[in-house]
Amino acid sequence: MRIKKGEVVSTKMDKTIVVSVVTYKNHERYKKSFRVTNKFYAHDENGVAKEGDIVEIEETRPMSRLKRWKLVEKK
Repeated sequence: MRIKKGEVVSTKMDKTIVVSVVTYKNHERYKKSFRVTNKFYAHDENGVAKEGDIVEIEETRPMSRLKRWKLVEKK
């Protein structure tokens, strides 16, 4: 299973958080590294995560149209 670490950017939905994960990639031609940000919708059963928290999310079965991750741990 894949695990990602990121920052919670939204907790406005019921039992759902939006996690922003930052990765760095290198440009194929120019070799310059640049920052790529992706947002993942994750299931938060007990509502423990708050905006600004650093969390770990784990891939799981599809829970809705966009939710395919679940909260593992709040750091």
